[in-house]
Amino acid sequence: MNYSNPNKTQAVILDWAGTVVDFGSFAPTQIFVEAFAEFDVQVSIEEARGPMGMGKWDHIRALCDVPAISARYRQAFGRLPTDEDVTAIYNRFMPLQIDKIATHSALIPGALDTIKRLREQGLKIGSCSGYPSVVMQKVVQLAAQNGYVADHVVATDEVPNGRPWPAQALANVIALGIEDVAACVKVDDTVPGILEGRRAGMWTVALVCSGNALGLTYEGYRALDTETLAGERQRIHALFEGSRPHYLIDTLNDLPQVIADIDRRLAAGEMPQGV
Repeated sequence: MNYSNPNKTQAVILDWAGTVVDFGSFAPTQIFVEAFAEFDVQVSIEEARGPMGMGKWDHIRALCDVPAISARYRQAFGRLPTDEDVTAIYNRFMPLQIDKIATHSALIPGALDTIKRLREQGLKIGSCSGYPSVVMQKVVQLAAQNGYVADHVVATDEVPNGRPWPAQALANVIALGIEDVAACVKVDDTVPGILEGRRAGMWTVALVCSGNALGLTYEGYRALDTETLAGERQRIHALFEGSRPHYLIDTLNDLPQVIADIDRRLAAGEMPQGV
């Protein structure tokens, strides 16, 4: 038996907030602000967005390691935050997140039709998130009420290591019965999510306008003038540069054209690991 390159895409593995639901990725960011505030530590929305894409405990740990935030924590408690403090903030974050997830559960405009087009091309739809399973259960339920059901879902606490490790993406490969990781496309609005796909050996597509990096509602995004939007695209492209996404697009609705190009490249013998 000899190895041969795949010649067609078999699956897309989609992130959730900022990719398929919650334009601007507001559900997690606002709750980080509220959770820290309950410990008398102020964190801005912009600061909260910094480590987005990681598992939520790791996200809180990363925020606590930011010098400005750790200084505020020291001022409030007389010491730097320990892992036990991170767990305490996480334990307050979780019920807040579960309680308020429905506020930002709307599907991104056009996403349902785009996913339908992908399915009509024979693609399987995998998914993963920085949310733990207890939150994902509610996210999945709300999405189903709006018409979106992924073929498989992997929460961050269902694998040994979450993003930027490749475990969640690879768990989708196994569950979906995909022949080759090179036939998969990982789509995400965060740097850890793109690194996850890269490390899993997949094609990667970074979303520039619908997620955490732009951080606007759909209406705010649509209201941007041409010059401002071009400047924001340039800024966000630079943010993603180090993670080396194969493609950068505005929203999920641009994905079918990308899939067509990936199929062309696969048919020509090109592999994601070599680009």
